[in-house]
Amino acid sequence: MKRLFLAVAVLAMSISLSRVEVFAHVPYFEHRDFTQEQPFKVRKSIEQSIAVYAWLKFEDSYTEDIDVYTFELTAPVRVFIQSLVPECDRYKKFLPWFAIVGPGLPEPGYTVPVDIPPGCGAVVVENYDPEEDRPTFYEPFGGKSYYQGPEFDQILDEPGTYFVYFWDPYSLGGDYVAVLGYEETWESDDILRALIYTPMIRRDKELHTDCR
Repeated sequence: MKRLFLAVAVLAMSISLSRVEVFAHVPYFEHRDFTQEQPFKVRKSIEQSIAVYAWLKFEDSYTEDIDVYTFELTAPVRVFIQSLVPECDRYKKFLPWFAIVGPGLPEPGYTVPVDIPPGCGAVVVENYDPEEDRPTFYEPFGGKSYYQGPEFDQILDEPGTYFVYFWDPYSLGGDYVAVLGYEETWESDDILRALIYTPMIRRDKELHTDCR
């Protein structure tokens, strides 16, 4: 018990003192598929930065996996969303797109692979072209390098329910990280979550394929 308390205290101090990007994200895993019927729900503020380690799978050419996230807005707030992909040869061409759907948004400039509810619009955030070089960064907390994906960073002021959809337009599938939120805020349960999931990430337990 004393060791656990000490570990929590050390991590909490590291989070409060460090400005390293890695400490910005509270980790979550996709233990079940995030569907329209059972989406990942942001239960705290959409401003809190979380990292959801997820997977887009393709069992055949007729089945497209679309991961669904949702959050509620009651007042104007800055919404930040980004996609990351583990850096390895297997994922050089894995380029997930995402779209944010909700009230007050414009008509999408691209086709969205879901039905947009009446009164809602969408912003589609496309990834890099498959022939482009993607920027990468090393995340020391989990001990991994990632391809940086596109960002959505905008003030949304229309109250209501919003959805975020991640999919792979090239039907390759693979592991990715959905980053939601920008504020480095941690509560006690977030610290405990990081203590559980970070060692798993360092042992590749969040991955569904051999990323080499």
